[in-house]
Amino acid sequence: MTSLDDQKAAARKAAFARRKVAHQAGLGTSAHLSEILAGYRGVPLAGYMPIRTEIDPLPAMEEAAAHGPVGVPVIMGEAQPLKFRQWEPGCKLVSGPFGAMIPEEGDWIEPEILIVPLVAFSRSGGRLGYGGGFYDRTLELLRSKRATMAIGFAYTAQEDADIPLEPVDQPLDMIVTEAGIIDIP
Repeated sequence: MTSLDDQKAAARKAAFARRKVAHQAGLGTSAHLSEILAGYRGVPLAGYMPIRTEIDPLPAMEEAAAHGPVGVPVIMGEAQPLKFRQWEPGCKLVSGPFGAMIPEEGDWIEPEILIVPLVAFSRSGGRLGYGGGFYDRTLELLRSKRATMAIGFAYTAQEDADIPLEPVDQPLDMIVTEAGIIDIP
């Protein structure tokens, strides 16, 4: 019997391969993400600066920034929740941990909506991330204070009906792909 860590490693490897193919095919578009965010104008939200083969949320983030605060995650340290520094189109960026760009300076914001990058997702709201637990800790903290929506943003190819999950894994409230919007029951 394989351990949960082994199952997650195998699921990540397969999902990374599917994501790479989708990314190379140029399937990414944030039109559906923009459609969802339009219903939440002015609500503080956090996106992410795409790395490697992640689907790009920046066009939707740029639209949202015209109506309210948008932040991007900053890793504060191992096993700590993320903090979010305010981002605006054209702001000066510097390289942060894991190669993601972060604003050089700016206010810290506390988002009520998080656009969450991922490696794989299930239609039931399961999310497989990179394994650091940053988003799980962050969502747990934010949700302990107020309702916080987690929108998984991914290529359709990243869907996996059989994601190995643990009790600490925070669920997604919605998934948005280049093909459409998946509401979680």
